[in-house]
Amino acid sequence: MKLFSTTPLSQLDLGGSKSASVQPPGARVLSMLESPGRVRLVPIQRLAAGGRWRVEAMRSLSEPVLMWFTRGQGRITLGGVTRGYGAHNAVFIPAGVMHGFELGAQTAGIALYFGSGSDVTLPHSIQHLRIRDTTPQTELSAILENIQRELESTRAGSDRAARHHLGLLGVWLERQSEIAAADAKRIPASRRLAARYAALLEREFTTGHGIAEMAAELGVTPTHLTRACRDACGRPAHALLQDRRLYEARRLLSETREPVKEIASALGFTSPAYFTRAFHANTGKTPTAFRKGA
Repeated sequence: MKLFSTTPLSQLDLGGSKSASVQPPGARVLSMLESPGRVRLVPIQRLAAGGRWRVEAMRSLSEPVLMWFTRGQGRITLGGVTRGYGAHNAVFIPAGVMHGFELGAQTAGIALYFGSGSDVTLPHSIQHLRIRDTTPQTELSAILENIQRELESTRAGSDRAARHHLGLLGVWLERQSEIAAADAKRIPASRRLAARYAALLEREFTTGHGIAEMAAELGVTPTHLTRACRDACGRPAHALLQDRRLYEARRLLSETREPVKEIASALGFTSPAYFTRAFHANTGKTPTAFRKGA
């Protein structure tokens, strides 16, 4: 089974990574979310800076990310399928894949963002790797520490060294993904349908299409689609759609000054009043009140 693209390792945009370390933590994380052009590592707990919705609501990124959980446990939804995660789980998420995860008080680890222009050879599909052996655990921790050290270094050749360590990370992912693929069982039909729905939802959540239209595109009934989503992630299809729209709404309200009615229209809501009701039901606040508190 071919898991990886064949693009060779080449120059990465690492610009700005050294100066970024002097920014305040909150600004640094929010800047990371808005400017995905460079490689950087962020403690997983700090991904919730600005609100837990930033990690728990369904969203996607324009760049690949690897999350290495070293402590804690919870549930993570990847491409419409919910699984449990725990210590020593490595989760690779390609660009454009809808995801969200529970962030517990004991959860710890590191997230590596590869940048939107990364040429590192990486998996082209989601990889949830449960690393039980101490040798690959130690290997991954060491690679991430080496990348961080070189990104923060001012020594000659540090950018080149960081690129080589990223290449080693790609090799580590390839080897562990092949081991996991050999052990994997056949994916149930409900999970395959939920994954197809999640990919469609990510493309069309701003169009205003409802579950009936999306089910028709997938060639199933709305009831069948909802049953598959409940089996795969414990949530009905409409809840995933609403969650994705409202994540984007919160992001736009907190990071832009677009009028509420323009945000409602951009996200496919039929009217600003309907958007306000849906937003209030989900967050307990009106869009205007949320923006003031952001």
